Amino acid sequence: MSKQEAAEETEGRKLPAKLSGHPSVRAVLAARSAGGRAAPPPVIDADRLRALCLEAGADDAAAVSLDHPDLAGEREHVLAALPGTRSLVSLMVRMNRDNTRSPARSVANQEFHQTDEQVNAAARTVARALQDAGYHALNPSAGFPQEMERFPGRIWVVAHKTVAVAAGLGVMGLHRNVIHPRFGNFVLLATVLVDAPVSAYGQELDYSPCVDCRLCVAACPVGAIGKDGSFDALACTTHNYREFMSGFTDWAQTVAGSADAADFRARVTDPENASMWQSLAFKPSYKSGYCLAVCPAGEDVLGPYLDDRRAYLDTVLRPLQDKTETLYVLPGSEAQRYAQRRFPHKPTKEVSGGWRSPTGRNTHTPDAPDTPDTPDTP
Repeated sequence: MSKQEAAEETEGRKLPAKLSGHPSVRAVLAARSAGGRAAPPPVIDADRLRALCLEAGADDAAAVSLDHPDLAGEREHVLAALPGTRSLVSLMVRMNRDNTRSPARSVANQEFHQTDEQVNAAARTVARALQDAGYHALNPSAGFPQEMERFPGRIWVVAHKTVAVAAGLGVMGLHRNVIHPRFGNFVLLATVLVDAPVSAYGQELDYSPCVDCRLCVAACPVGAIGKDGSFDALACTTHNYREFMSGFTDWAQTVAGSADAADFRARVTDPENASMWQSLAFKPSYKSGYCLAVCPAGEDVLGPYLDDRRAYLDTVLRPLQDKTETLYVLPGSEAQRYAQRRFPHKPTKEVSGGWRSPTGRNTHTPDAPDTPDTPDTP
């Protein structure tokens, strides 16, 4: 008996007879005894990893250790998703700026969806390459769909924005979007978890690319962004996520609560129904990514704003401010008062937000839900 055969026999004795005799098992044991595939390097080379990310379609990428202090709140969630995770790789894909700025929501939303697919595909490609090299790797969804059984709590697996900032890809702006020093906030993010350290980790930026223009404050139709840095998450989600889970719940409750078809049609306009149908048939659409659209930060973006700020306001900000559109607000909220005062030409519609099941016809202002900390939160 050869040494290889002896080794296979020794390995086989550790397994039940039925399992050890299986052709696939025998093939694995034979490969092991022959030397098999070498174990992957204990540390992933940072330069090769970055090159892999760029080849996969990312426009920028950097890794960060799970032990980074700013990721303490992510640790338990990351380890639940992939036990043994040591590093997180943040990937960034650029958006087309003029598409994102378009007052036509179909154009802007198509840009979000297309970029979302690209960053997901890039992250999946990186995870596959790491897996093929012998590591355990996982790429959570860049945005929706998410873990809706947790709704309205933390429905995301990993906070992509938090990871990107810790990895040095950008800084969170006043509008709660990550601003890349070159590409600005016209980016979507994904994260790959891997069970190995990386030879070099990204360094956090020592400055903010934000130029403190406050255009995001001026653009938000429901006043969710305060000049003082405050952020009304409930106002943002009630309007912007109208056609995601919470808004759909409110819409469905309206259907259920209507006495008949005529009553329903008196409560919900034809354009609203058509928009909800489009989101259900295609992909959920954001009602307003205006804070992201108007942001001039980033070296590739800033030039036109510096050259002629008035022209920038007239061509980028004003079309969004002047657009006639329905704004969804909670009754009696500050968002409702702000919208009616600041944008009287934009009709407001009171909704429940769908955050809690109503008790009879009782209405209330719900507690603010957790805001999805993902790249799909414009």
